Amino acid sequence: MKLPLFAEQEEAVRLFKKLGKEYAVIKNPSYVYPDYEFYPLPPKIRTPREKLVAIVKDMDGTTTTTEQLCLHSQEFMVGKITGMGRDPGWGLDKKKDYPHIIGNSTTRHVEYLINTYGSGIKPDDFRRSYMNAVLWFLIEGRDERRMSEVINNMKNLGWGGLPQDPAVKGLQKEKGKFVPYQASETVEQLLKKYGGIFNPQSLAEKVRAATEIYYQRYHEILAAIDRGEGEHLSEELLSEKGRRLIEPMPGVAVFLSMIKGWLGEDAALFYDELKGHLLANHRVKYGEKELEKYRPRLKKLGGYFSKNPLRVAVVTSSISYEANIVLREVFNVVRKQIEEWPVTDEKKKKLIKRFQDFKIYYDGYITASDSSEIRLKPHRDLYSIALHMMGVKREDFDFVAGFEDSESGTVAIRAAGMGLCVAVPFSDTAGHNLDAAAYILHGGLPEAILVHNMFLDEKATK
Repeated sequence: MKLPLFAEQEEAVRLFKKLGKEYAVIKNPSYVYPDYEFYPLPPKIRTPREKLVAIVKDMDGTTTTTEQLCLHSQEFMVGKITGMGRDPGWGLDKKKDYPHIIGNSTTRHVEYLINTYGSGIKPDDFRRSYMNAVLWFLIEGRDERRMSEVINNMKNLGWGGLPQDPAVKGLQKEKGKFVPYQASETVEQLLKKYGGIFNPQSLAEKVRAATEIYYQRYHEILAAIDRGEGEHLSEELLSEKGRRLIEPMPGVAVFLSMIKGWLGEDAALFYDELKGHLLANHRVKYGEKELEKYRPRLKKLGGYFSKNPLRVAVVTSSISYEANIVLREVFNVVRKQIEEWPVTDEKKKKLIKRFQDFKIYYDGYITASDSSEIRLKPHRDLYSIALHMMGVKREDFDFVAGFEDSESGTVAIRAAGMGLCVAVPFSDTAGHNLDAAAYILHGGLPEAILVHNMFLDEKATK
Protein backbone atom coordinates (compact mmCIF):
# COMPACT_ATOMS: atom_id res chain seq x y z
CA MET A 1 0.00 0.00 0.00
CA LYS A 2 1.37 3.38 -0.99
CA LEU A 3 1.21 5.80 1.91
CA PRO A 4 0.55 9.51 1.46
CA LEU A 5 3.34 11.89 2.47
CA PHE A 6 0.76 14.11 4.21
CA ALA A 7 -2.69 13.24 5.51
CA GLU A 8 -5.60 15.24 6.83
CA GLN A 9 -6.95 14.26 10.24
CA GLU A 10 -9.64 11.89 8.94
CA GLU A 11 -7.22 10.00 6.70
CA ALA A 12 -4.56 9.92 9.44
CA VAL A 13 -7.04 8.39 11.88
CA ARG A 14 -8.07 5.78 9.30
CA LEU A 15 -4.43 4.76 8.74
CA PHE A 16 -3.70 4.79 12.45
CA LYS A 17 -6.56 2.42 13.23
CA LYS A 18 -4.99 -0.19 10.99
CA LEU A 19 -1.86 -0.29 13.15
CA GLY A 20 -3.49 -1.81 16.22
CA LYS A 21 -6.11 -1.66 18.94
CA GLU A 22 -3.95 -0.47 21.84
CA TYR A 23 -1.73 2.61 21.92
CA ALA A 24 0.79 4.17 24.28
CA VAL A 25 0.72 7.92 24.78
CA ILE A 26 4.26 9.22 25.32
CA LYS A 27 4.84 12.68 26.79
CA ASN A 28 7.86 14.47 25.35
CA PRO A 29 10.27 16.70 27.30
CA SER A 30 9.07 20.29 27.70
CA TYR A 31 11.34 21.59 24.93
CA VAL A 32 10.19 19.11 22.24
CA TYR A 33 7.34 19.42 19.73
CA PRO A 34 4.73 17.95 19.87
CA ASP A 35 3.73 17.62 23.51
CA TYR A 36 3.09 13.89 23.11
CA GLU A 37 3.22 11.03 20.62
CA PHE A 38 1.22 7.84 20.06
CA TYR A 39 2.66 4.37 19.59
CA PRO A 40 0.60 1.38 18.41
CA LEU A 41 1.34 -1.67 20.54
CA PRO A 42 1.37 -5.32 19.46
CA PRO A 43 -0.94 -7.71 21.35
CA LYS A 44 0.40 -9.07 24.62
CA ILE A 45 1.72 -12.62 24.33
CA ARG A 46 0.76 -14.90 27.19
CA THR A 47 0.82 -18.28 25.47
CA PRO A 48 3.92 -20.49 25.81
CA ARG A 49 6.27 -20.13 22.83
CA GLU A 50 7.38 -23.00 20.61
CA LYS A 51 10.77 -21.27 20.41
CA LEU A 52 12.75 -18.22 21.50
CA VAL A 53 15.28 -16.49 19.28
CA ALA A 54 16.49 -13.57 21.39
CA ILE A 55 16.34 -11.72 24.69
CA VAL A 56 16.37 -7.95 25.20
CA LYS A 57 17.05 -6.76 28.69
CA ASP A 58 17.32 -3.53 30.63
CA MET A 59 20.43 -2.76 32.70
CA ASP A 60 19.60 -0.65 35.78
CA GLY A 61 17.21 -2.50 38.10
CA THR A 62 16.86 -5.54 35.81
CA THR A 63 20.44 -6.71 35.27
CA THR A 64 22.10 -4.70 38.05
CA THR A 65 21.31 -2.90 41.28
CA THR A 66 22.45 0.47 39.88
CA GLU A 67 19.08 2.16 40.40
CA GLN A 68 20.15 2.85 43.99
CA LEU A 69 23.05 4.91 42.69
CA CYS A 70 20.76 6.85 40.33
CA LEU A 71 18.27 7.51 43.12
CA HIS A 72 21.02 8.62 45.48
CA SER A 73 22.34 11.08 42.86
CA GLN A 74 18.87 12.52 42.21
CA GLU A 75 18.24 12.95 45.92
CA PHE A 76 21.68 14.55 46.27
CA MET A 77 20.83 17.04 43.51
CA VAL A 78 17.50 18.10 45.04
CA GLY A 79 19.08 18.33 48.49
CA LYS A 80 21.84 20.60 47.20
CA ILE A 81 19.75 23.11 45.22
CA THR A 82 17.07 23.45 47.92
CA GLY A 83 19.28 23.20 50.99
CA MET A 84 17.12 20.32 52.25
CA GLY A 85 20.16 18.05 52.05
CA ARG A 86 21.48 19.76 55.18
CA ASP A 87 18.76 17.93 57.11
CA PRO A 88 20.04 14.36 57.65
CA GLY A 89 16.46 13.10 57.94
CA TRP A 90 15.31 14.43 54.58
CA GLY A 91 14.90 12.23 51.52
CA LEU A 92 12.82 11.70 48.42
CA ASP A 93 9.45 10.04 48.92
CA LYS A 94 9.46 6.41 47.74
CA LYS A 95 5.72 6.25 47.06
CA LYS A 96 5.28 9.71 45.59
CA ASP A 97 8.58 10.30 43.79
CA TYR A 98 10.09 6.95 42.80
CA PRO A 99 7.54 6.04 40.09
CA HIS A 100 8.55 9.26 38.28
CA ILE A 101 12.34 9.06 38.63
CA ILE A 102 13.13 5.48 37.65
CA GLY A 103 13.20 4.13 34.11
CA ASN A 104 12.76 7.32 32.06
CA SER A 105 15.42 9.56 30.55
CA THR A 106 17.42 11.75 32.92
CA THR A 107 15.70 14.83 31.48
CA ARG A 108 12.28 13.43 32.36
CA HIS A 109 13.44 12.55 35.87
CA VAL A 110 14.93 15.98 36.53
CA GLU A 111 11.89 17.74 35.04
CA TYR A 112 9.68 15.92 37.53
CA LEU A 113 11.94 16.81 40.46
CA ILE A 114 12.14 20.49 39.47
CA ASN A 115 8.37 20.66 39.05
CA THR A 116 7.90 18.96 42.43
CA TYR A 117 10.58 20.64 44.53
CA GLY A 118 11.39 23.74 42.47
CA SER A 119 9.52 26.15 44.77
CA GLY A 120 12.10 25.34 47.44
CA ILE A 121 15.14 26.21 45.31
CA LYS A 122 17.54 28.59 47.01
CA PRO A 123 19.37 30.63 44.33
CA ASP A 124 22.69 30.78 46.20
CA ASP A 125 22.65 27.02 46.83
CA PHE A 126 21.76 26.41 43.17
CA ARG A 127 24.63 28.63 41.93
CA ARG A 128 27.18 27.05 44.24
CA SER A 129 26.07 23.51 43.41
CA TYR A 130 26.16 24.23 39.68
CA MET A 131 29.63 25.77 39.98
CA ASN A 132 30.92 22.73 41.85
CA ALA A 133 29.37 20.41 39.27
CA VAL A 134 30.77 22.11 36.16
CA LEU A 135 34.20 22.55 37.74
CA TRP A 136 34.32 18.85 38.57
CA PHE A 137 33.57 17.97 34.94
CA LEU A 138 36.06 20.53 33.58
CA ILE A 139 38.77 19.13 35.86
CA GLU A 140 37.91 15.47 36.37
CA GLY A 141 35.43 14.56 33.61
CA ARG A 142 36.32 11.58 31.41
CA ASP A 143 33.46 11.20 28.93
CA GLU A 144 33.79 13.40 25.82
CA ARG A 145 30.08 13.43 24.99
CA ARG A 146 29.16 14.41 28.54
CA MET A 147 31.84 17.11 28.50
CA SER A 148 30.48 18.63 25.28
CA GLU A 149 26.99 18.73 26.85
CA VAL A 150 28.39 20.42 29.97
CA ILE A 151 30.10 23.11 27.92
CA ASN A 152 27.03 23.64 25.71
CA ASN A 153 24.79 24.00 28.78
CA MET A 154 27.23 26.48 30.31
CA LYS A 155 27.01 28.62 27.17
CA ASN A 156 23.21 28.56 27.27
CA LEU A 157 23.23 29.54 30.93
CA GLY A 158 25.68 32.42 30.49
CA TRP A 159 28.89 30.78 31.68
CA GLY A 160 30.46 30.20 28.27
CA GLY A 161 33.67 31.98 29.33
CA LEU A 162 34.24 29.86 32.44
CA PRO A 163 36.29 27.04 30.79
CA GLN A 164 38.90 29.58 29.61
CA ASP A 165 39.12 31.45 32.91
CA PRO A 166 42.72 31.47 34.29
CA ALA A 167 41.46 30.25 37.67
CA VAL A 168 39.90 27.20 36.00
CA LYS A 169 43.06 26.57 34.01
CA GLY A 170 44.96 26.61 37.29
CA LEU A 171 42.61 24.04 38.81
CA GLN A 172 42.97 21.81 35.75
CA LYS A 173 46.71 21.57 36.42
CA GLU A 174 45.82 20.03 39.80
CA LYS A 175 43.81 17.18 38.22
CA GLY A 176 42.75 14.58 40.75
CA LYS A 177 42.69 17.00 43.67
CA PHE A 178 39.39 18.86 43.18
CA VAL A 179 36.80 17.62 45.67
CA PRO A 180 33.37 19.26 45.17
CA TYR A 181 31.63 20.97 48.08
CA GLN A 182 34.77 21.30 50.15
CA ALA A 183 35.81 24.85 51.10
CA SER A 184 37.60 26.34 48.09
CA GLU A 185 38.76 29.92 47.64
CA THR A 186 38.77 29.44 43.88
CA VAL A 187 35.11 28.37 43.84
CA GLU A 188 34.14 31.46 45.82
CA GLN A 189 36.21 33.74 43.56
CA LEU A 190 34.56 32.27 40.47
CA LEU A 191 31.11 32.68 42.02
CA LYS A 192 31.81 36.38 42.63
CA LYS A 193 32.75 36.72 38.97
CA TYR A 194 30.09 34.53 37.33
CA GLY A 195 27.42 33.96 39.98
CA GLY A 196 25.33 36.98 39.07
CA ILE A 197 25.01 35.77 35.46
CA PHE A 198 23.49 32.46 36.55
CA ASN A 199 19.76 33.02 36.80
CA PRO A 200 17.79 30.14 35.23
CA GLN A 201 14.14 31.10 34.84
CA SER A 202 12.41 28.62 32.54
CA LEU A 203 11.84 24.96 33.35
CA ALA A 204 14.26 23.97 30.56
CA GLU A 205 17.02 26.20 32.00
CA LYS A 206 16.56 24.87 35.51
CA VAL A 207 16.60 21.31 34.20
CA ARG A 208 19.85 21.96 32.28
CA ALA A 209 21.63 23.15 35.40
CA ALA A 210 20.15 20.58 37.79
CA THR A 211 21.05 17.76 35.39
CA GLU A 212 24.75 18.70 35.66
CA ILE A 213 24.55 18.45 39.47
CA TYR A 214 22.95 15.01 39.19
CA TYR A 215 25.55 13.79 36.70
CA GLN A 216 28.45 15.21 38.70
CA ARG A 217 27.52 13.11 41.72
CA TYR A 218 26.77 10.04 39.61
CA HIS A 219 30.04 10.23 37.67
CA GLU A 220 32.04 11.03 40.79
CA ILE A 221 30.87 7.75 42.33
CA LEU A 222 31.33 5.80 39.08
CA ALA A 223 34.91 7.09 38.83
CA ALA A 224 35.57 5.86 42.38
CA ILE A 225 34.10 2.44 41.53
CA ASP A 226 36.27 2.31 38.42
CA ARG A 227 39.30 2.94 40.67
CA GLY A 228 38.37 -0.13 42.73
CA GLU A 229 36.77 1.75 45.61
CA GLY A 230 33.30 0.25 45.12
CA GLU A 231 33.11 -1.79 48.32
CA HIS A 232 34.11 1.13 50.55
CA LEU A 233 31.59 3.44 48.85
CA SER A 234 28.85 0.83 49.11
CA GLU A 235 29.22 0.63 52.87
CA GLU A 236 29.28 4.43 53.15
CA LEU A 237 26.21 5.10 50.99
CA LEU A 238 24.12 2.01 51.72
CA SER A 239 25.11 1.63 55.38
CA GLU A 240 24.90 -2.12 54.92
CA LYS A 241 27.83 -4.51 55.09
CA GLY A 242 28.12 -7.07 52.31
CA ARG A 243 26.05 -5.08 49.79
CA ARG A 244 27.55 -3.34 46.78
CA LEU A 245 26.25 -0.35 44.85
CA ILE A 246 26.71 -2.35 41.67
CA GLU A 247 26.04 -6.07 41.68
CA PRO A 248 23.89 -8.46 39.63
CA MET A 249 20.20 -8.72 40.42
CA PRO A 250 19.17 -12.14 41.84
CA GLY A 251 19.60 -14.97 39.32
CA VAL A 252 21.32 -12.85 36.65
CA ALA A 253 24.49 -14.95 36.39
CA VAL A 254 22.51 -18.20 36.04
CA PHE A 255 20.13 -16.58 33.56
CA LEU A 256 22.89 -15.18 31.33
CA SER A 257 24.80 -18.46 31.35
CA MET A 258 21.77 -20.62 30.67
CA ILE A 259 20.26 -18.71 27.73
CA LYS A 260 23.61 -18.80 25.93
CA GLY A 261 23.55 -22.59 26.29
CA TRP A 262 26.64 -22.69 28.51
CA LEU A 263 25.08 -24.57 31.42
CA GLY A 264 23.37 -27.30 29.43
CA GLU A 265 21.78 -29.94 31.63
CA ASP A 266 23.83 -28.63 34.56
CA ALA A 267 21.11 -25.98 34.86
CA ALA A 268 19.43 -28.51 37.16
CA LEU A 269 22.24 -27.92 39.69
CA PHE A 270 20.95 -24.39 40.28
CA TYR A 271 17.53 -25.37 41.55
CA ASP A 272 18.42 -24.61 45.17
CA GLU A 273 19.78 -21.16 44.29
CA LEU A 274 16.70 -20.20 42.28
CA LYS A 275 14.38 -21.61 44.91
CA GLY A 276 16.27 -19.74 47.62
CA HIS A 277 15.81 -16.41 45.84
CA LEU A 278 12.06 -17.00 45.56
CA LEU A 279 11.57 -18.17 49.14
CA ALA A 280 13.52 -15.15 50.43
CA ASN A 281 11.49 -12.71 48.33
CA HIS A 282 8.62 -11.37 50.45
CA ARG A 283 6.77 -10.10 47.36
CA VAL A 284 6.01 -13.60 46.06
CA LYS A 285 4.29 -16.46 47.87
CA TYR A 286 5.68 -19.75 46.64
CA GLY A 287 6.00 -22.76 48.93
CA GLU A 288 8.76 -25.38 48.74
CA LYS A 289 6.33 -28.10 47.64
CA GLU A 290 4.98 -25.93 44.83
CA LEU A 291 8.46 -25.12 43.56
CA GLU A 292 9.62 -28.73 43.79
CA LYS A 293 7.34 -29.73 40.91
CA TYR A 294 9.30 -27.40 38.63
CA ARG A 295 12.69 -28.93 39.44
CA PRO A 296 12.68 -31.56 36.62
CA ARG A 297 12.14 -28.86 33.99
CA LEU A 298 15.50 -27.19 34.66
CA LYS A 299 17.55 -29.97 33.12
CA LYS A 300 15.40 -29.93 29.98
CA LEU A 301 15.45 -26.14 29.81
CA GLY A 302 19.24 -26.05 30.01
CA GLY A 303 19.41 -28.72 27.31
CA TYR A 304 17.10 -26.70 25.05
CA PHE A 305 19.31 -23.62 25.22
CA SER A 306 22.49 -25.64 24.62
CA LYS A 307 20.95 -26.61 21.27
CA ASN A 308 19.25 -23.25 20.69
CA PRO A 309 21.41 -20.50 22.25
CA LEU A 310 19.82 -17.07 22.22
CA ARG A 311 21.03 -13.74 20.96
CA VAL A 312 21.07 -11.29 23.87
CA ALA A 313 21.02 -7.49 24.00
CA VAL A 314 21.34 -5.15 26.96
CA VAL A 315 19.49 -1.86 26.52
CA THR A 316 19.98 1.13 28.80
CA SER A 317 19.15 4.83 28.98
CA SER A 318 22.59 5.39 30.53
CA ILE A 319 25.33 6.76 28.28
CA SER A 320 28.06 4.35 27.21
CA TYR A 321 30.64 5.77 29.66
CA GLU A 322 28.33 4.96 32.58
CA ALA A 323 27.20 1.59 31.22
CA ASN A 324 30.80 0.49 30.57
CA ILE A 325 31.76 0.98 34.22
CA VAL A 326 28.56 -0.60 35.52
CA LEU A 327 28.72 -3.72 33.35
CA ARG A 328 32.45 -4.22 33.97
CA GLU A 329 31.70 -4.22 37.69
CA VAL A 330 28.72 -6.58 37.23
CA PHE A 331 30.84 -9.06 35.27
CA ASN A 332 33.57 -8.82 37.94
CA VAL A 333 31.00 -9.92 40.52
CA VAL A 334 29.59 -12.62 38.21
CA ARG A 335 33.05 -14.19 37.86
CA LYS A 336 33.40 -14.29 41.64
CA GLN A 337 29.98 -15.95 41.92
CA ILE A 338 30.94 -18.60 39.37
CA GLU A 339 33.92 -19.59 41.52
CA GLU A 340 31.37 -20.90 44.06
CA TRP A 341 29.07 -22.66 41.59
CA PRO A 342 28.24 -26.40 41.90
CA VAL A 343 29.86 -27.34 38.57
CA THR A 344 33.18 -28.95 37.69
CA ASP A 345 36.39 -26.91 37.91
CA GLU A 346 36.80 -27.26 34.15
CA LYS A 347 33.36 -25.77 33.53
CA LYS A 348 34.03 -22.96 36.00
CA LYS A 349 37.16 -21.98 34.08
CA LYS A 350 35.25 -21.93 30.79
CA LEU A 351 32.43 -19.85 32.26
CA ILE A 352 34.77 -17.38 33.93
CA LYS A 353 36.59 -16.91 30.63
CA ARG A 354 33.30 -16.29 28.82
CA PHE A 355 32.40 -13.54 31.29
CA GLN A 356 35.68 -11.65 30.88
CA ASP A 357 34.24 -8.99 28.59
CA PHE A 358 30.60 -7.90 28.55
CA LYS A 359 30.97 -6.49 25.02
CA ILE A 360 31.86 -9.96 23.76
CA TYR A 361 29.04 -11.60 25.73
CA TYR A 362 26.26 -9.35 24.41
CA ASP A 363 25.14 -9.57 20.79
CA GLY A 364 23.67 -6.09 21.17
CA TYR A 365 24.92 -3.36 23.49
CA ILE A 366 22.71 -0.27 23.18
CA THR A 367 23.03 2.84 25.33
CA ALA A 368 21.77 6.41 25.30
CA SER A 369 24.90 7.24 23.30
CA ASP A 370 23.34 5.35 20.37
CA SER A 371 20.36 7.69 20.30
CA SER A 372 19.42 11.02 21.84
CA GLU A 373 18.19 12.16 25.24
CA ILE A 374 14.84 13.04 23.63
CA ARG A 375 14.37 9.53 22.19
CA LEU A 376 15.07 7.36 25.23
CA LYS A 377 12.55 5.13 27.02
CA PRO A 378 9.53 5.13 26.89
CA HIS A 379 10.23 5.78 23.18
CA ARG A 380 10.85 2.60 21.21
CA ASP A 381 14.16 3.66 19.65
CA LEU A 382 16.71 1.84 21.82
CA TYR A 383 14.85 -1.48 21.63
CA SER A 384 14.31 -1.14 17.89
CA ILE A 385 18.05 -0.56 17.51
CA ALA A 386 18.68 -3.69 19.61
CA LEU A 387 16.48 -5.87 17.40
CA HIS A 388 18.18 -4.54 14.29
CA MET A 389 21.66 -4.99 15.77
CA MET A 390 20.91 -8.64 16.59
CA GLY A 391 19.48 -9.26 13.12
CA VAL A 392 16.06 -10.33 14.41
CA LYS A 393 13.52 -10.48 11.57
CA ARG A 394 10.13 -8.77 11.89
CA GLU A 395 8.39 -12.14 11.67
CA ASP A 396 10.36 -13.31 14.72
CA PHE A 397 9.47 -10.42 17.04
CA ASP A 398 6.89 -12.68 18.72
CA PHE A 399 9.72 -14.99 19.74
CA VAL A 400 11.74 -12.34 21.57
CA ALA A 401 11.33 -11.91 25.32
CA GLY A 402 11.91 -8.42 26.72
CA PHE A 403 12.69 -7.82 30.42
CA GLU A 404 12.23 -4.48 32.17
CA ASP A 405 11.68 -3.27 35.73
CA SER A 406 9.93 0.05 35.02
CA GLU A 407 6.80 1.50 33.45
CA SER A 408 8.66 3.38 30.72
CA GLY A 409 10.79 0.35 29.91
CA THR A 410 7.83 -1.98 29.47
CA VAL A 411 6.12 0.56 27.22
CA ALA A 412 9.31 0.87 25.12
CA ILE A 413 9.52 -2.91 24.65
CA ARG A 414 5.91 -3.15 23.50
CA ALA A 415 6.25 -0.06 21.29
CA ALA A 416 9.21 -1.73 19.56
CA GLY A 417 6.94 -4.62 18.55
CA MET A 418 7.52 -7.25 21.25
CA GLY A 419 4.39 -8.72 22.79
CA LEU A 420 6.30 -10.98 25.19
CA CYS A 421 7.13 -8.15 27.58
CA VAL A 422 8.09 -9.25 31.08
CA ALA A 423 8.12 -6.83 34.00
CA VAL A 424 10.52 -7.77 36.80
CA PRO A 425 9.97 -4.95 39.31
CA PHE A 426 12.12 -4.67 42.41
CA SER A 427 11.20 -2.85 45.62
CA ASP A 428 11.74 0.65 44.22
CA THR A 429 9.69 0.08 41.05
CA ALA A 430 6.92 -1.99 42.62
CA GLY A 431 4.69 1.11 42.52
CA HIS A 432 5.03 1.61 38.76
CA ASN A 433 2.11 1.07 36.39
CA LEU A 434 3.22 -2.09 34.59
CA ASP A 435 0.05 -2.69 32.61
CA ALA A 436 2.04 -2.71 29.36
CA ALA A 437 3.68 -6.01 30.36
CA ALA A 438 2.30 -9.42 29.48
CA TYR A 439 3.75 -10.80 32.73
CA ILE A 440 4.54 -9.07 36.00
CA LEU A 441 7.03 -11.21 37.94
CA HIS A 442 7.85 -9.88 41.38
CA GLY A 443 10.10 -12.92 41.75
CA GLY A 444 12.30 -11.57 38.95
CA LEU A 445 14.49 -13.77 36.78
CA PRO A 446 14.34 -16.79 39.14
CA GLU A 447 10.56 -16.80 38.69
CA ALA A 448 10.89 -16.54 34.90
CA ILE A 449 13.27 -19.51 34.82
CA LEU A 450 11.80 -21.83 37.43
CA VAL A 451 8.06 -21.12 37.41
CA HIS A 452 7.51 -19.98 33.81
CA ASN A 453 10.03 -22.23 32.05
CA MET A 454 11.36 -19.13 30.29
CA PHE A 455 7.95 -18.84 28.60
CA LEU A 456 8.63 -21.90 26.45
CA ASP A 457 6.10 -24.63 25.78
CA GLU A 458 7.20 -27.78 27.62
CA LYS A 459 6.94 -29.66 24.33
CA ALA A 460 9.72 -27.45 22.96
CA THR A 461 12.10 -28.41 25.77
CA LYS A 462 11.59 -32.19 25.62
